[in-house]
Amino acid sequence: MVELRRVVKEEDIPGNLKSTPVGELLRYNNLGSPFRKHETAELLIAMCMDNRKHLRIPENFAYIIRTGGANLRYSEFKVSYAVAIGGVTHVVLIGHTNCGMVNLMSRREQFIQGLVEKAGWDEKRAEEHFMNYAPMFEIDNAIDFVVSEANRLNEKYPKIAVSPLMYKVEDNMLYLIE
Repeated sequence: MVELRRVVKEEDIPGNLKSTPVGELLRYNNLGSPFRKHETAELLIAMCMDNRKHLRIPENFAYIIRTGGANLRYSEFKVSYAVAIGGVTHVVLIGHTNCGMVNLMSRREQFIQGLVEKAGWDEKRAEEHFMNYAPMFEIDNAIDFVVSEANRLNEKYPKIAVSPLMYKVEDNMLYLIE
């Protein structure tokens, strides 16, 4: 069974993460550590586009890709750029509670009507748009998805450390997935 572990003190950061950019991210966001100056990005953060999420990090610390559900399947070139050109050696995938990509199909009518009413689309076009893209972006469970996506990226980029984390919108904290 998967459990989330909150990081509220230095001792909560696992030894294998303490001296990495992931450990530093946990210190910045959860522990309120003072920012140090970063000349270049040390980390790639992939997180959901959800507007309720905001990380406490300094300038130049990380590349950030925001996409529905932290799904990087269609952003791999950007990951490759951050690794090959940016020189990052660590990636974090951050899922979050109450993610809109979970059970996306249940929002089909709301999505279609929203495009009709707010964007001026006709209903047929909005329905086709939803049906073409929703299956690519829907996820069943946010925790399971970021873990499987981290595993997939670890295989694709074997020299890059990819870590899944969860963000609780209820308390703005990052959690370790165990």
